[in-house]
Amino acid sequence: MGSTLVLLVLVVALALAFDYVNGFHDTANAVATVVSTGVLPARTAILLAAVCNFGGAFLGVGVAKTIGGNIADPASITQIVVAAALLGAIAWNLLTWYYGIPSSSSHALIGGLVGAVCCHRVWNGAEVGTSLWELLTSKGVLLTLKALVISPLVGMLGGFTLMIILTWLVLPLRPRTVNTSFRFLQLGSAGFMATAHGSNDAQKAMGIVTMALAAYAASNGETTTDFSVPLWVVVSCATAMALGTAAGGMRIMKTMGHKIIKLRPINGFAAETSAALVILVATILKAPVSTTHVISSSIMGVGASKRVSAIRWGVARSMMIAWILTIPVTAILAAAIYAALRLMF
Repeated sequence: MGSTLVLLVLVVALALAFDYVNGFHDTANAVATVVSTGVLPARTAILLAAVCNFGGAFLGVGVAKTIGGNIADPASITQIVVAAALLGAIAWNLLTWYYGIPSSSSHALIGGLVGAVCCHRVWNGAEVGTSLWELLTSKGVLLTLKALVISPLVGMLGGFTLMIILTWLVLPLRPRTVNTSFRFLQLGSAGFMATAHGSNDAQKAMGIVTMALAAYAASNGETTTDFSVPLWVVVSCATAMALGTAAGGMRIMKTMGHKIIKLRPINGFAAETSAALVILVATILKAPVSTTHVISSSIMGVGASKRVSAIRWGVARSMMIAWILTIPVTAILAAAIYAALRLMF
């Protein structure tokens, strides 16, 4: 009993560390545009994002239930599985942060879970192909994969469409008036984007912690079909993400704010508003989406509304390669970590 409780505490701490790194890694999602357009200084924008992220985390637990209850059956979840998944996701997040590449913390976590659970099943005698197929066709993974493809496309289309509409609306106005007005409006869109980010991303750590609690209960002979997220888990994960966001990830902020397209306040408003709407709809649908993918795609859509050549496609290509690699690489990392942990313990 004592050793399992200690292991649970360690896994919960690791989940909160992932949540912190997620906030640190994804600070740019909410405030890169508002900083690059000069509407707010970086530190003020980061604090705004931290507060809004915290508030957004209390908007629901549907995504947490998808992560914690709809990816793998409870029999396949142990504390070592959860720990391996988290370590694989954290390693990938830190690597992409170091190189300033916007990548998905959400898909890193999904990849880590798939790799760790698959390795656990194979370790206990299951066939690799069968185990992997069952995971990839699970309700949670299918929902995530659909969102992986659809949400960036909707984000890009939304950014493109909103920018076209705004351009027509401001045609009669003087450029100085447009710039001044959207500097003010962008404060609201940045807060909106940060709240949407918290509503989706903080729930992923909630799902992982609740998964670990269920595994602990199962190890003690308790069974339950009710996947409910305790209030202390919601508060802890909201706090960890807010603190991570407050720490700020300037490397990725520079990529998103300066290297994809040159942004003005009206562009930042369009990108943030369209991305926030897509993320909030996904949260309502209980779909874990990549806030990084959505805001990056929205920025590209805004740039494409000017002209296709306005987008720096070399930077966009590097981002897309990272997006494609995230799930398979974190799955392999988590599987290797699980094997190492099983040999050690």
